[in-house]
Amino acid sequence: MVKVKEQEHWLSDGIFNVQAWLEYLEGKYPSHAKLDWVRSACTLAELAGSERATQTGESCLQEGLAVAEILADLEVDAETLAAAVIYSTFQYAELSLEDVQEQMGKNIARMVIGVQRMNAIGSMQSLKETQAAHQQIDNLRKMLLAMVDDVRVVLIKLAERLHILRTAAALNDSLRRSIAEEVMDIYAPLANRLGIGSIKWEMEDLAFRYLQPEKYKEIAKGLRSRRLDRDKYVSQIVECLESELTQLDIKGVQVYGRSKHIHSIYRKMTRKNLPLSEIYDATAVRVLVEKDEDCYIVLGVVHGLWQPIPKEFDDYITNPKPNGYRSLHTAVIGPEDRHFEVQIRTYQMHDQAELGVAAHWKYKEGGSTQKQAHERKIEWLREVLAWHFDVAKAEGVPHEIQTEFFEDRVYVFTPDGEIVDLPQGSTPLDFAYHIHTGLGHRCRGAKVNGNIVNLVYPLKTGEQVEILAGKQANPSRDWINPHLGYLKSSRARAKVLQWFKSQDFERNCHEGQAALEREWKKLNIKTPSMDDLAVMMNFKKSDDMFAALGRGDLKITQILSKIAQVEQTNLKTKKIARPKALSEKAISDQEDLYIEGIGNLMTRMAQCCNPTQQDDIIGYVTIGRGISIHKKSCPNILHADFSSDNRWVNVSWGRKPEVHYQVDVAIQAYDRQGLLNDITQLLTQEKVNLITLTTKVDKEEHQAHIELSAEVGGLEVLSRLLEKLKQISNVIEVKRT
Repeated sequence: MVKVKEQEHWLSDGIFNVQAWLEYLEGKYPSHAKLDWVRSACTLAELAGSERATQTGESCLQEGLAVAEILADLEVDAETLAAAVIYSTFQYAELSLEDVQEQMGKNIARMVIGVQRMNAIGSMQSLKETQAAHQQIDNLRKMLLAMVDDVRVVLIKLAERLHILRTAAALNDSLRRSIAEEVMDIYAPLANRLGIGSIKWEMEDLAFRYLQPEKYKEIAKGLRSRRLDRDKYVSQIVECLESELTQLDIKGVQVYGRSKHIHSIYRKMTRKNLPLSEIYDATAVRVLVEKDEDCYIVLGVVHGLWQPIPKEFDDYITNPKPNGYRSLHTAVIGPEDRHFEVQIRTYQMHDQAELGVAAHWKYKEGGSTQKQAHERKIEWLREVLAWHFDVAKAEGVPHEIQTEFFEDRVYVFTPDGEIVDLPQGSTPLDFAYHIHTGLGHRCRGAKVNGNIVNLVYPLKTGEQVEILAGKQANPSRDWINPHLGYLKSSRARAKVLQWFKSQDFERNCHEGQAALEREWKKLNIKTPSMDDLAVMMNFKKSDDMFAALGRGDLKITQILSKIAQVEQTNLKTKKIARPKALSEKAISDQEDLYIEGIGNLMTRMAQCCNPTQQDDIIGYVTIGRGISIHKKSCPNILHADFSSDNRWVNVSWGRKPEVHYQVDVAIQAYDRQGLLNDITQLLTQEKVNLITLTTKVDKEEHQAHIELSAEVGGLEVLSRLLEKLKQISNVIEVKRT
């Protein structure tokens, strides 16, 4: 039922009597202590700038009171009323955020700044006309977060826009139309998304009146011309229906006529291409009951009294609208063969339809309040995101900017219902580091919507994330590997790296040295001088290099790359004792070797050790087959007698190494079907030329021993190949032989 307020004692000619209005509020808010916030807001607004005029010419205090009065009809809390009173003064007068926070507290200050951030939506249109789009997108995101974090921000902004629209008649036509267009395109759809029907309908009717005055007058005149007849007819319907329902003894039932909003009538006339006389719900009756089941009982009574019109029945109780609206709608042929609409709903459904999200302050349902608050925020987030997208499309914002705003972020919730803004693709680990660095370091697992998930799980908008943390910080080195997908944010990865840097030097040194030695063993190459290697990598000593490896500042691949670079440019050639020093140098026909003291001869790589470019090598002059190239660590070389055999020559790698070198690899794995196929497919993917492959199967141990020879392009390629072979299912060990 439409509420009629006794306003004369506190509102005269549009001017509020502050004391009388506060007394009026005392009847609505039993807790006078909370109303102290509203009193303080009135005092602060009056002191800070009551004489400053807003865009409609009112004083800041008077506009603030008018906005708060709209919100009082929504039955919001006293904090919201206080923020509404103070907002106009903050916006138009010299009142700083620090002053608001000092005088009114953090909650009210946060709401005030949130309402101000909602002004960012007005810049949607200019996104396509400016180079500062990224800054505006950032402002829009901040606004969205403020809206979802505290929906009261939205209520204040909607009330402020409605008040400005109410007073727009005093403005010039251009400004009035601009305000009406903004309301119709932006704020009325937002009120609809959040289910606040009482504001939505008035906004649409006022904006329609300013935008299409002739159409508005035509419909209003048509409704007025039949008003007496319509009111008499509705009274007849109400009396008949009340009489029938009284006999059923339905408790708390209320029946009354409902006025139809002009813009909704116009929209239906346009959509169905019908004249006003054929719009059924221009004449309407509403029935309110206490229980859901009573709605269907009343529906049966209505259809028993009058003939229902096919296709004009909607059950929004079983299938609510996206904004949460619930009601039964039916149209019937009544007395005198006239059509009218009947809406049936409970009192709670009615409050939800009129107040939308504001109704949650009125109804404190049973169960987990925290859980319900979280679910409501998810609903608001979805509706607000959808509203943003609708506005962006309507405003003609370029698709690529829409994509940047809507698709490259995710909005998730903490267990306490706080919203967290993260880049698209973020994981629970990103979430943990965003909340607090210490939480990230202690993260051991995560729950999303109550279910355990992997730490590489990509979060989705609207999900609730809970981090399972240990007592001690213990990040994993895998977290900083971008290929494993644990962290999307480079900032979070930097925090992990910093943690490793800050750990014990000796432990990092030990871990780094062990990792490097494992790599040498896997590649089966001679361990170089660590001090020389440290100097090569720009460290003063080997321990510093090991510690850098242990912390994650230095990667083994960087060391391998540096070794290859040094070898390729021949910056340093290691020598062993020779029977005699020879000064002449020659380059082999293959142009990949320097051979001391001998002209161009054919060379070949010894099959006993298969040297690669990174190995220290020596040559042996054979009879009829040129020079055989061996690793210095080759068993055949270690037992050679250099003093009695003068066919040994110094050899080093030249400036143009061959593209490929033959290596032997041993693989141990649990035998399974398709194992060889997986190995050969990997070699093909890595563009490695397979020369030979042999397999032996131990049936008792169910293990396969595989030996293969292949051509690789250098030590880095070999290292990568061995690592990928090890990742094949059932593979136990991979090493170079």
